Amino acid sequence: MTQMTSYEPGTPSWIDLTAPDVDAAVAFYGGLFDWQADEAGSQEETHGYRTFRKNGEAVAGVFNPGGELPAAWTTYVSVDDADQAAALAADAGGKVMAGPMDVMNSGRMAVFSDPEGAAIAVWQPKEHVGAGLVNEHGTLTWNELRTRDTETAKEFYGTVFGWKGLESEQMGDYTVWAIGDAPPEQGKGGMIDMAAIDMPDDVPPHWDVNFAVDDADATAERCAELGGRTLAGPIEIPMGRMYALQDPGGAKFTVITFAQ
Repeated sequence: MTQMTSYEPGTPSWIDLTAPDVDAAVAFYGGLFDWQADEAGSQEETHGYRTFRKNGEAVAGVFNPGGELPAAWTTYVSVDDADQAAALAADAGGKVMAGPMDVMNSGRMAVFSDPEGAAIAVWQPKEHVGAGLVNEHGTLTWNELRTRDTETAKEFYGTVFGWKGLESEQMGDYTVWAIGDAPPEQGKGGMIDMAAIDMPDDVPPHWDVNFAVDDADATAERCAELGGRTLAGPIEIPMGRMYALQDPGGAKFTVITFAQ
């Protein structure tokens, strides 16, 4: 069990789901990953935000923001100063979409998009450090930017998070985000050119979340049984076997069974 009690700044540390029907999302991911969901707290305090748990550890969040926001998973990167990160993002050509703002005593956050429009969030931890369990079956294992302008992305995320884009020896044209002099195998996330994977032109740049699973084939089958669908797969890569999936509400995500 990979339990986390802190995250190095610049590391993806949390994910949450905007869902048109929170109860339906709770049922789907409970059936897919064996997640349990905390009851929503005071609407005034939490706006209906609920926390998914696995083995008692927080692994993700879910809420219905209302309005026109699509169903989607959001990646949060741990930072020392959410206000500074948002300011850097704006100065580097991004657009601040929400915050910076305090989330009760849990932490401080901001949401912004990069110059190509991919949305990402930052999390300045207080009482809530992020996901307490990762890299296990049914938990977050990797966060990946899919974009059509990798050079602009390298400049932007280098400015905001201090990331360096390193080429992966195993994955060919794949880029790994690393901090300082860290090698690719200590990467904090990844990036791929959408043209390299024949992504349709109408799919905008975005951040994808990857969940580790014991059996990707069985997970894809279970996804269909629960009302979701397979968008692509199985896909064999040096790291393992993958499927791109979509939940019943429309949110997309990836599952992977590692080769080792």
